[in-house]
Amino acid sequence: MKNKYYELLNKILLSGQEQKNKKGDIKYLLNEVLSMNLVDVLKIITEHPIAKKKLSKELELYCSGITSVKNYNDAGITWWDYCAPEMINTYPTYFKKLPALIEKINKEKRPSKNYMLFIGETGVETSQLPCLSLFQFQISNGKLYITVYQRSADSNLGLPSDIYHAFLISRMIDIPLANITFFIGNAHIYTNNIETTEKLLHGEKVKFNLNV
Repeated sequence: MKNKYYELLNKILLSGQEQKNKKGDIKYLLNEVLSMNLVDVLKIITEHPIAKKKLSKELELYCSGITSVKNYNDAGITWWDYCAPEMINTYPTYFKKLPALIEKINKEKRPSKNYMLFIGETGVETSQLPCLSLFQFQISNGKLYITVYQRSADSNLGLPSDIYHAFLISRMIDIPLANITFFIGNAHIYTNNIETTEKLLHGEKVKFNLNV
C-alpha cells in the first residue's frame, strides 16, 4: 500500500480540477484532509526523498527568527532566494514564537488546553504569504495530537517538507506522538510537475520544478 502522502498525490492526478495560476497552471483539490499516525509519518519520511538535514536547519533558523536569506544560503538552502535579501513577515516572523510555546507545553502538559501557533497576519507586506496558517497542539490520554491548518500546498515540494517540519516539532515535545493531521485548503500539483509526479508514483527517482 502506498503511503498516505502518495495516496494524496495520486488523488490529485486522478480527480483534480484544472486552474490557471500566475505561477503556472495547476491541478487541485479543495479541503483535503491528510491524517497520519506515527507509523504513517515515519513511512512517508523514509519512503519519500526529503532534504532532512536542510529542513532541520531551516526550522532552527525559523525558530531563531533569522530573516536574512544569506543565512539560509550558508546552510545550503536556496529555495528562498526569490525573497532575497530578507524574508519579510513570513515563517521566521512567526516561528520565533514556537520555542516559548513548546516550553510552555512541556511545563504544563494540560489536556484541557489547546496550544496554538498562529502563522501569518492579515494585510501586512510579506515576501511570501505563509502556506501554513496554524499549528494546534492537543493532549489526550497522555498522547500528543498536532493539527496543521494549511491554506495552500504545493504538494510536490512544500507538503512533504511541512510534514517533516511537523514531525521535528513533535520531537521537541515531551509527550508521545499519536497523530498529525493536515487540513489543506488547496492541495495542488503544478502541471509542469505532473509527468514527474507520475514517475515518482511508479518508483522512479525524480526532481521537481519550483514554481515561484
